Amino acid sequence: MTANPLTHFDAAGQAHMVDVAAKAETHRVARAAGSIFMRPETLALVADGTAKKGDVLGIARIAAIQASKRTAELIPLCHPVALTRVAADFAVDAERSAVHIEVTAECSGRTGVEMEALTAASVGLLTVYDMLKAVDRGMRIEGVRLLEKQGGKSGHWRADAP
Repeated sequence: MTANPLTHFDAAGQAHMVDVAAKAETHRVARAAGSIFMRPETLALVADGTAKKGDVLGIARIAAIQASKRTAELIPLCHPVALTRVAADFAVDAERSAVHIEVTAECSGRTGVEMEALTAASVGLLTVYDMLKAVDRGMRIEGVRLLEKQGGKSGHWRADAP
């Protein structure tokens, strides 16, 4: 019988939490990104800071960071990770009528932080949606993806350009 490449399943095909006890502790970094597209007049509320609910990007930044710390509570087989750094950066893109997020998550540990970065990016964008939905229910969240991961046995991985 060959080893199962899907590490969250045991030999019998049952879901389980991966045992990371024997893995070396290393510095691990993951970057994730995504975008939310909206009408130009909605984007103007973000850019001008005049949205009715307040500082859209400031609140979304805090939500992204908070979400990264709660990943193991949301994704059933994720390990709780002691994050050492999380940064959520937003860019307003007037040309495409979008807000882009890029999150960097870091830890020193036995398992990576890809899910923490992806969760943070997703929740950051969902928070932008929540704060603006009263004026634009047609916003679209797109392209949430892992950009890069470093550390651990698998080493450095970087996504191909979109």
